[in-house]
Amino acid sequence: MQKVFYEVNQFDQKCYEDFHLSEDLLMEQAAFSMCTFIQSKFSSHESVLIVAGSGNNGADGIALARMLYSSYDVRLYLPYDAKSPLGKLQLKRALALGIECSTYVSKCDVIVDCLFGSGLNKELDDISKTIIDKLNRLDAYKIACDIPSGINKKGQILSKAFIADTTITMGALKTSLFSDLAKDYVGEIKVSNLGIQRECYEGSTSVFLLDEKDMRLPLRTKKNAHKGSFGHACIVIGEKEGAGILCADACFSFGAGLVTTIREEKLSLPYHIMQKSKIPSNTTALALGMGLGKYDKDELKKILNLNIKKVIDADMFYEELLKEYLDEKLVLTPHPKEFVSLLKLTNLANISVKEVQNNRIHYALLFSKRYPKTTLLLKGANTLIVNDEHLLINTLGNVALSKGGSGDVLTGLILALLAQNYLPFEAAYVASLAHSIASNNYKKNNYSLSPQDLINEVKCI
Repeated sequence: MQKVFYEVNQFDQKCYEDFHLSEDLLMEQAAFSMCTFIQSKFSSHESVLIVAGSGNNGADGIALARMLYSSYDVRLYLPYDAKSPLGKLQLKRALALGIECSTYVSKCDVIVDCLFGSGLNKELDDISKTIIDKLNRLDAYKIACDIPSGINKKGQILSKAFIADTTITMGALKTSLFSDLAKDYVGEIKVSNLGIQRECYEGSTSVFLLDEKDMRLPLRTKKNAHKGSFGHACIVIGEKEGAGILCADACFSFGAGLVTTIREEKLSLPYHIMQKSKIPSNTTALALGMGLGKYDKDELKKILNLNIKKVIDADMFYEELLKEYLDEKLVLTPHPKEFVSLLKLTNLANISVKEVQNNRIHYALLFSKRYPKTTLLLKGANTLIVNDEHLLINTLGNVALSKGGSGDVLTGLILALLAQNYLPFEAAYVASLAHSIASNNYKKNNYSLSPQDLINEVKCI
């Protein structure tokens, strides 16, 4: 896991005060990291257009121009005058070296966006919008300095934003890079150290970025075992039986020893999935909500009152009675529309899906602060998993998962881990990783992924 922060100004200040590193020195390191990246990827004498703003993000770009000058065809474009003290100093150095400033956006091999940094807190003016549009239309490799211009510190898009192939962010990862809205703009994210290693620069945080190496598969190491050793998972089947059956199959494929569907009417099931009309006494975990539809309220209360681990999904987020059980150790897996309903049921917020998507981390943490025992997995382009205000971000999923049934598979994976005695928070993030990695391992066209394809890939992780 990598640490993620809302902002890093306090760490810059620590460098100045505790490590005697000047602001100028940190800026030189930021520029050098971009220079090194360009040198590793592009041949000398290729053309590099650096678009620099008036503040310190622009100053990073001016310093970069100086470092690349003479080895590359450097074009430094300053649509605004350098206004910060360091910006003026860096421009003085660049001009002394003989760099001439360009007056327009020109065709090039590489674009480096240094217009605005992660502190952007105002709407873009018309000049900035026009520049960003022109840059986005150019056929060039695009690099963003710290964050693509047009994305604010909440990860929101301010009408326009630079579309980067790579973002080189300074010092540490920021939450603004991981909003769903930013995903189509940031490209590959790299962290530049600023003269000291990240371990020295960074402080404490409750937000982390998940990596593939955080996966903890339910591999079987004990030799003296039987099917009961790996839990008994149950799935309550509602009106739309397909959702529950997909969940059951995914659960079985991720290691649960026994999987039982709960329904009165006879189901057509794979041979390895059992069916009962009542929840067996040896059940170790239960899933409820997928394709549920209309279900007897008294029966739902009985199920929710059972002292077993539960993963709750889909239709249950529209049930008023759910809020009576949110102090239990549950895993909730809403998509944004279902999360809107959950926020309304709990009187935490009465907002739209758009408002949630504009500030996903805020609302996920708001829910977690009110219900610290509950694990929330908020689906999206970047999945958020939060428990007791500890937040994990999974960026590894891809658009192939945007198909009906993908969420039912995820619920089944979580259920399997709960049945095998994973803690709820761990079950949620490990299952989310497995779900994402499986989708990435799928080799056919990304529009063709089916739930069964996903389950098959899970078996091979």
